[in-house]
Amino acid sequence: MPEVQQAQSFTSSLREDRSFPPPAEFAARAHIRSRAEYDAMYRRSIEDNEGFWREQARELDWFTEPTQVLEWNDPVAKWFGDGRLNLCHNAVDRHALGSRAGKMALLWEGEPGEVRSLTYLELYAEVQRVANVLKRYGVRKGDRVAIYMGVCPEAVIAVLACARLGAVHNVVFGGFAAQALADRMNDAQCKVLITQDSSFRRGQDVLLKAIADEALTRCTCVETVLVHRRSGHDVHMQEGRDRWLQDELKSAEAQCAAEPMESEDPLFILYTSGTTGKPKGLVHTTAGYGVGTLLTTKYIFDLHEEDVYWCTADVGWITGHSYVIYGPLLNGATVFLYEGAPNWPDVDRFWQMVDRHKVSIFYTAPTAIRAFMKWGADAVRKHTLSTLRLLGTVGEPINPEAWMWYHREIGHERCPIVDTWWQTETGSIMIAPLPGAVSTKPGTATLPFFGVEPAIVTKSGEPVPAGHGGLLVIRKPWPAMARTIFGDPERYKQAYWSEVPGCYFTGDGARQDEHGEFWLMGRVDDVLNVSGHRLGTMEIESALVAHRAVTEAAVVGRPDEMKGEGIIAFVSLGDHVEPTPGLKDELKKHVAKEIGALARPDDIRFTPALPKTRSGKIMRRLLRELAATGEVKGDTTTLEDFSVVAGLKEKDEE
Repeated sequence: MPEVQQAQSFTSSLREDRSFPPPAEFAARAHIRSRAEYDAMYRRSIEDNEGFWREQARELDWFTEPTQVLEWNDPVAKWFGDGRLNLCHNAVDRHALGSRAGKMALLWEGEPGEVRSLTYLELYAEVQRVANVLKRYGVRKGDRVAIYMGVCPEAVIAVLACARLGAVHNVVFGGFAAQALADRMNDAQCKVLITQDSSFRRGQDVLLKAIADEALTRCTCVETVLVHRRSGHDVHMQEGRDRWLQDELKSAEAQCAAEPMESEDPLFILYTSGTTGKPKGLVHTTAGYGVGTLLTTKYIFDLHEEDVYWCTADVGWITGHSYVIYGPLLNGATVFLYEGAPNWPDVDRFWQMVDRHKVSIFYTAPTAIRAFMKWGADAVRKHTLSTLRLLGTVGEPINPEAWMWYHREIGHERCPIVDTWWQTETGSIMIAPLPGAVSTKPGTATLPFFGVEPAIVTKSGEPVPAGHGGLLVIRKPWPAMARTIFGDPERYKQAYWSEVPGCYFTGDGARQDEHGEFWLMGRVDDVLNVSGHRLGTMEIESALVAHRAVTEAAVVGRPDEMKGEGIIAFVSLGDHVEPTPGLKDELKKHVAKEIGALARPDDIRFTPALPKTRSGKIMRRLLRELAATGEVKGDTTTLEDFSVVAGLKEKDEE
């Protein structure tokens, strides 16, 4: 987490007046149907916080119902401390043994085009078989299990099997290289690794087992490797250590009791990505995380029994944990999964699948939306998208023009958009509109979720006036919050609970408008200090993308003797747009007109693509390095395409 600078507030000039009330037809059958209903429920959740969460915890199935709600010893929270339950039981058993036994739980499409599905009853049997295989190799409550896989049903089953046994799952994103995998397995001291021969991405084999083999040369804690046969790709199998999962399952029984877990027992460790130092393993526990993800999924996505829900995140990120696996399955939803790239073999692959599988809820990242924009509306308009009824965004603030394109081209101006703000550390969504109750505006995450008390403050914790940017903090503990950093509680306290007195510091800048709605301005370390003014990079990026020629932009700072920092913009243009010096000048003037002369970029660099992770996040840290030094020396293990950085470096040297 970045150290907070001494500045009292950030300059904010972005304004957006367009507002879209919930469609009447949508609101009529929503779980929360009016702003008045939201306001009353939110007010109660703050004023009677413990009473509210005690009531919501009853949505879960408990082996021993809790009598306690919150024990708070800053910064250590214990939620529902005397309760006992199991989240696999809640996500699978209670549906499989009830009215949803025959309902589709998982619907999966591989990149080559094959389709598989599992009902809740089938998922129940498969999870128990995998749990019994893990038990066969010594996995018990509290043991750590690494999962390094692509997006497939087996990855979800592996996660749930760990939860069933009380083993702590450590899912490592399938785009990480060997060193990153080794670091995470070593830090967590994982006993077993579950992986696969390979997965598919843009028509190529992603050689997961080979990468895992390399990682295991630097890792001595793993005793057993279970390999899911996905592609049939030839792999090395080390005798005595490596075993084919399919072969092991042949003799595994489909009966394995769910381990009763204390509310505060660890559920998983998830490591934050993109840092060059020791990875931070955020620990999430059982009951509070379950309550938070169940409730946010139900209300923010207005989930109904007939929905087919698709969150495009990889299971290796927190979004995959909370809103691909736990949140939807705790609600008994049908979850769609896709293995590959959104533009393989064609740029309309996502929209083909939306129509083919009758997807009704679609949740993706702003960077993906901007890629869709670049590929053109014609690719979308070949498909009806008639089953969609709700759209969502996650991962970073969405610029208003991308929001409007999403609303118009994907939502056909009838689907509410839930712009969600939250983090790996928060576990569940913290700020988002409830789609049947709250009017949405392009670019704002709007209002806090129930029980969440955010504020915009200075470093000393003083409130910032409406309309001014400041530090986004959360004043109250909430159930799904991470409890610690694995093996390093002091680092957890220093990183999140020491910067602003008595508050969780998010690391984000934001402002709150006169209506109480929250506008995210990006990470504090993405805020530029220009001539004594602190400017949010997101606002400058939004102004650039609003120009007709631009499809995507990333703004970073470069040291400047006169101003403190100069503004450098990396810009991708639309098809058939020429990157001319005249266009550079036009874009600089456009930003000055939209935001003010202070925000005028010092330099604009045109590039066909921006460096991104496979989850779609722009790696601004690499761009800052390049702008400041002309070199990129930091961690690039999560990059989707290494050639993008090489191309940018060449341009920098021209």
